[in-house]
Amino acid sequence: MEITYWIVAGLLAVFYLFAGVQKVSQSQEKLRPMMGWVDQIPMPVVRLIGTLEILGALGLILPPLTGIAAGLALAAAIGLVLVQVGGLIVHLRRGETSVLWLNAVLLIVAAVTAWLATVWF
Repeated sequence: MEITYWIVAGLLAVFYLFAGVQKVSQSQEKLRPMMGWVDQIPMPVVRLIGTLEILGALGLILPPLTGIAAGLALAAAIGLVLVQVGGLIVHLRRGETSVLWLNAVLLIVAAVTAWLATVWF
């Protein structure tokens, strides 16, 4: 289970780290082609979402890696599940059904990561 956790959590962390850094560092104009929803949500909220994604990514990796408060990996995975629930709601409200699959996959992978964290830790 430990190897499975590291593979799944590592892939999820890379995705969220990439997405989070984009949301934190890029302007609304640069984000708009990839994330049309940034027009409807204030940029401070977009930055907050990006920060939460970065913290979630770090939370999946650093606590188990260092052995310090390894249970935080579970909290990080649950937090990323909640981020995707919010993403699903935003996309449903905007009628963007073509991108719901990505939110659903990320939600499932984050939930599996949370489960693996409970089994392993």
